[in-house]
Amino acid sequence: MYNMTGGQLSEKFFELYGNRNNNPVLFFSPGRVNLIGEHTDYNRGFVFPCAINFGTYLAIRKTDDEIIKLHTLNFNFSLETSLTDIKRDEDGEWVNYPLGVFMEFLNKKLTLGGVELLFSGDIPNAAGLSSSASIEMVTAVALNELFQTGLSMLDMVMMSQSAENNFAGMNCGIMDQFAVGFGEKMKAIFLNCDTLEYELVPVELNDYQLVITNTNKRRELTDSKYNERRSECERAVTDISSEVRINHLSEINIDRIGIIDNLIDNETIRRRAHHVISENGRVVQAVDLLKKNDLIGFGHLMNESHDSLKDDYEVTGFELDTLVYEARTLDGVIGSRMTGAGFGGCTVSLVHKTKINNFIEKLGSIYKKKTGLTADFYLPAISPGAGYLL
Repeated sequence: MYNMTGGQLSEKFFELYGNRNNNPVLFFSPGRVNLIGEHTDYNRGFVFPCAINFGTYLAIRKTDDEIIKLHTLNFNFSLETSLTDIKRDEDGEWVNYPLGVFMEFLNKKLTLGGVELLFSGDIPNAAGLSSSASIEMVTAVALNELFQTGLSMLDMVMMSQSAENNFAGMNCGIMDQFAVGFGEKMKAIFLNCDTLEYELVPVELNDYQLVITNTNKRRELTDSKYNERRSECERAVTDISSEVRINHLSEINIDRIGIIDNLIDNETIRRRAHHVISENGRVVQAVDLLKKNDLIGFGHLMNESHDSLKDDYEVTGFELDTLVYEARTLDGVIGSRMTGAGFGGCTVSLVHKTKINNFIEKLGSIYKKKTGLTADFYLPAISPGAGYLL
C-alpha cells in the first residue's frame, strides 16, 4: 500500500493533460472493511464497517468543452466521451463506476461541464474492500464541489449506490458507499440498512491491531453467486410471508429465528435465512461488546460470523477458509473472518500487536503451501470518509 501525496498526483496530472497554469483539485475517498455483518445490507439489516486509510485519489479540473476525460494510473484503459453521449462499457471496464455517477448527476438535472480526471487507487482490485464504492464516492464528492450542486453526503451515497446498481450492473446494498462517505477517524459505523439510522462507535483496540489478509484469489462480483444469494433471500421472505407478513428477513429478530424451521421447506433457503437473522443478532451484540471494551467477546463473534458465512451462506471457499481457520490457531489472534462479499477477497483478523510479525510469517507460509497463492497483508488505520485530499 502507498499514500500518494498531492504533489505526486498533480505532477502525473500535468504530464497527462498539460497546462501547468491551471491546477487540478485533489480529492481522496477511502476503502472500507466490514468488521461484522456480512450479506445483511441488502436484506436491510445491521452492518458494522469502518473506512480505512487506503482508497482512491482523484485529481480533477474543469475544461471549456463538454468532454469527460477519464484516466487512471492503475489500468491501461482510458476513455473520452461527451456528457451527452455517456454509455456503459460492455466489457466491464473501471470507467463504468465514475460514468454511472455522472449519469446520476445528469438524471437529477444537475448542471455539469467538461472535466479532466486522473484516478489513482491503492485498494487491491476485486479484494472486497470496496474499490468500486471508493471510485464512485470520490467522483460524486468532486463533482459536487466543482459544480456546486449542493448535494448532501447522503444524497451522494445513494446516488453512488444507484450508479453501481443501475449502470455498472452490480446489485449491491448501501453499506459500502455509506461507510466510504460517512466514515470517521477511529470510529466504526453501526448502520441500520433499512432506516439508514447510524451510530459512530469508537474503536479502541488497545494492544490489538486489525490485520487484513488478501487471498489474491480474484473474483468479479457480477460473475459470482452474489445475485443468486439475493434471490434466495427474497424467496425466504416469500415463504415466511405465507404466515408471517414481512418485507425483508431483517424484520425477524434473533429471538424469533425458530419460526423459519416451520415456514421454509427448502433446506438451502432456510440456511440462507438463518445466516441473515443470526448475523443481525451478532452485529448488535458485537457493538455492545465493543462499547464495553470486550475485545475477546468481539473476536468470538467474528469467528461465529465466518462459520455462518461458510456453512449457512456458502460464500467463503477454500482460500478464505484456509486463511481464517489457520489464523485462529496462531498466538495472539482473538478473531478472524472473511470480509466483503466472499468468493475470494480478504479476511480481517484481530491480532495482538506483539504477534503481528509472527502472524504474517506463519500464516503466509501455510497459505502458500496449501493454496499455491501468495497472501498480502495490510495494517489499516480507521480513517475519515471521502473529501478533499489534505
